[in-house]
Amino acid sequence: MGAHLLDLEHLGRERVIGSYLLDEDGPTLVDCGPATCLDALRAGLAAHGLEVGDLRHLVLTHIHLDHAGAAGSLARENPRLLVHVSEVGAPHVVDPSRLERSARRLYGEDFDRLWGALEPVPEERVRVVGEQVLGLEAFPTPGHASHHVSYLAEDGSCFSGDATGVRIPPSPYVAPVAPPPDIDVEAWERTLDAIVERRPERLCLPHFGVVDDPPQHVWACRAALRTWAGRAREGSEEEFVRAAEEDIRVGVDEETAALFQRAGPLWQSYAGLRRYWDKREETAAA
Repeated sequence: MGAHLLDLEHLGRERVIGSYLLDEDGPTLVDCGPATCLDALRAGLAAHGLEVGDLRHLVLTHIHLDHAGAAGSLARENPRLLVHVSEVGAPHVVDPSRLERSARRLYGEDFDRLWGALEPVPEERVRVVGEQVLGLEAFPTPGHASHHVSYLAEDGSCFSGDATGVRIPPSPYVAPVAPPPDIDVEAWERTLDAIVERRPERLCLPHFGVVDDPPQHVWACRAALRTWAGRAREGSEEEFVRAAEEDIRVGVDEETAALFQRAGPLWQSYAGLRRYWDKREETAAA
C-alpha cells in the first residue's frame, strides 16, 4: 500500500498539518484537515492527478478540527464520498453544531481564521468504524481523545493520528499534545501499549510526517506524557509552558520549535492535563 503525505500548509506554514492519500478501494484520505486548508488539499491531490471528486473515502482518526474540520465541505463537493469515523464521533460530523460551540469557546475570535466553516456530512454517507476499514485494521486509541481510532495497514503503516504525539522533523522530540476536554493519561498509556504490541513498521503522523523508528518514538512519547502530566499536576500554566518550550527547543532552530506550538499550543495541553487531574480529584472526593 502506498501512503502519500499531503502537506496542508495550515495558514501558509509547512510541516504543521498533514493528510495521507491512500489507494484502498478507490482514492482515500486519512484525515483531511480543516476547511482553511482546502486549497492546499486540492493542490496536493492535483499533484497525484486527482480532484476532490475522485475521492471515494475519508477515514478519520478523530473529529478534532485540525483532523476532520473539512469533512463536511468535502462531502458537499463530492456527493459520492463516504466518511468513516468512530461511533462516538459520527453524530458530530452529521451535526457539528455542538462541536463548533465548544471549539469557539476554546479559540474565541481565532476560530474562523484557524479552522473556517464546519459543514455537516449527510448521515447516509457516514460509516461507523468497526474492526476493519478498507483493508485497514481499526482499533480504539483513547487518551488524546476518548473517540480516537488508529489504523494499521498490511504493510505495517500505522495511521496513529495524535495518539503518538507531535514530532516536527528534524527535531527528535515528541510532544504529547493534550487539549481539553477529555484527556485520559491512563488510557493514553494503554493506547501506546496497544500500538507497540502491533509492531508497526512506521508511524504516519499528521503532525508531521512518517516515523521509521516506532519503538523509540513511542518510548519518547510516553516519557514526555508522564513528564507533562506531572508538571500540570504540580505547577502553574506559566511554569508548564516555560518548561515545555525548553523541551521543544533542544537541538532545533526557532522556526521548527514554533511549528510545535502551531500544531498544538502549549497552554491547551496544560488545560487538558489540568482538567484530567481535576476530574480525578473530583472522582476520588465523591
